Amino acid sequence: MTDVEKAIGWLRGERAAAEALLRRLVERNSFTGNPAGVAAVVEIVEERLAEAGVPSRRIASGRFGPHLAFGAEGGPAPVFLVGHTDTVFPLGTFEGFRVEGDRGVGPGCFDMKGGIAVLLLGLAAAVRADLLRRVPIAGLLVADEEVGSPESQPILRGLAKGASCALVFESGRPGDLVVTLRRGTGALRAEARGVAAHAGNEPEKGRSAIWSLARFVDRVQPLSDHPRHLSVNVGTFRGGTTKNTIPEHAVCEVDLRFETTADGRALAARIEEAARDAALPGTAIEISPLSWREPLERTAASAALAAEYGACQRAAGLGSGEAPPTGGGSDACTTGAAGIPSIDGLGARGKGFHTTSEEVDLSSVLPKAEAFVRFLAGRAP
Repeated sequence: MTDVEKAIGWLRGERAAAEALLRRLVERNSFTGNPAGVAAVVEIVEERLAEAGVPSRRIASGRFGPHLAFGAEGGPAPVFLVGHTDTVFPLGTFEGFRVEGDRGVGPGCFDMKGGIAVLLLGLAAAVRADLLRRVPIAGLLVADEEVGSPESQPILRGLAKGASCALVFESGRPGDLVVTLRRGTGALRAEARGVAAHAGNEPEKGRSAIWSLARFVDRVQPLSDHPRHLSVNVGTFRGGTTKNTIPEHAVCEVDLRFETTADGRALAARIEEAARDAALPGTAIEISPLSWREPLERTAASAALAAEYGACQRAAGLGSGEAPPTGGGSDACTTGAAGIPSIDGLGARGKGFHTTSEEVDLSSVLPKAEAFVRFLAGRAP
């Protein structure tokens, strides 16, 4: 029996340990806006990496929890491993972790603490098989993915530069399909400025920021083109002070989705044009970017990587194949746009992400970790 076979045999017996690890991760609230909670999850990851002999270092943030870099930084063409420690659930909105057969239910268990468990268990098995000495690995777990990775994108680009490939352990897809396509995402803020006045006594002196911004919304919503996978959504709108005051200020936030970089840039340009056209005399609308992710575009290299990884999944008793395009962005978009062959969706299966019924398929955690180990073994000299 080879060292890899022994390590996989050990891994297959770790179901209780996998559940215990996942419980520890999920029971720490790590909402993006809860830096202390994110740091608590990072501490758990650091412990497990140290046990496996994998070096790690925190990258401090002034806005979010710490980002965590690990592995052989600066080494030759590593396999680069990507994930995030933050979730979308503020403190008190969805807490705890419960197990019902093969279902684990709790905040972030699927997106993406199940993926973190897959990654950590896979690395532990890889160490047992002496793979990390032969296959250089590096990685980054970011603390701001759920808000578009505004701070961590440049960090990720810098650390992943020169990697042979990027493996992203986001939520697994039905049938274990590998993600090779993701739409790009953008978030923009549109802020209108006008002139305040009493709506009854001096309405002629006022210039309504709300009216201008409403005209803007009316122009940008029809820019969606669903057959071309373009979408525009004004998700928030705020303005004014009292009903009898002509509003001098209004603001909205706009979500964009697009399939190609060219489409994204063209869409952003049309939104800028809409802002100029919508502003009534005496008002102005300013567009500010909040976050931007290029799309993950399928390439010959990423398709080959998906096929390579898919064979490892089949050997672990999982499914394979490529997932249809998905509208949600991830950090795979960043590594893919940097020219690194990138695949995504390698974490545990589940459903209900971003809802209070979020659940993870516990029976998928160890086979997913096994597929990761088999991938590293296939790359070992």
